Amino acid sequence: MNTSCPHCSGKHKDREDKEKKDLINRLKRIEGQVRGVEGMLENDAYCTDILVQVSAITSALNSFNKVLLANHMKSCVADNIRNGNDEIIDELVVTLQKLMK
Repeated sequence: MNTSCPHCSGKHKDREDKEKKDLINRLKRIEGQVRGVEGMLENDAYCTDILVQVSAITSALNSFNKVLLANHMKSCVADNIRNGNDEIIDELVVTLQKLMK
């Protein structure tokens, strides 16, 4: 799969069906939450009600990241280290730094 995304590393990960399905389901729920906030804005919902929903979206995205990061460490990182590719640790450190902004 060739991608032209300027934000992607060009690397690819073959995920098991269960992992992919779980991640996609999480994103679809988050997408639904974002659409709900959009509807709240369109219906002139009270500010704090919207803020609470946005906080829930942020929490859901953080949870998504935790699952994806754990999967990454258990598979990609561990496999690379086992195969002698210690540069994966530097990549992980950079990724963690980006996540902790």
